[in-house]
Amino acid sequence: MDKELIEKIIKFRDDRNWSQFHNPKDLAISISLEAAELLELFQWNNSQETMENNYQELQDELADILIYCTLMADKLDIDLDEAVKKKLEKNQKKYPVEKSYNSKEKYDQL
Repeated sequence: MDKELIEKIIKFRDDRNWSQFHNPKDLAISISLEAAELLELFQWNNSQETMENNYQELQDELADILIYCTLMADKLDIDLDEAVKKKLEKNQKKYPVEKSYNSKEKYDQL
């Protein structure tokens, strides 16, 4: 993630003295709640309808999730770029192209 963007997120939090409220449990809850708000946009619609009718809201909810993930990573001293790289390496082993290409099966079913 762009370092400047991370700094803006942290500054927004720090300018309001909110770090005191951002413990890992509450940040995890916030991530889950924002993800539920994203999911709610799709309720009773197909994907196309949601994208056409709620595009700005989709952006907002994804941004909220990313912001809370950034704040949690900061609180836990996790480098998100490194964490994502490591996770992609794990996923490449779990889902090799020759087995997973064009398949929706979980890795233990390939």
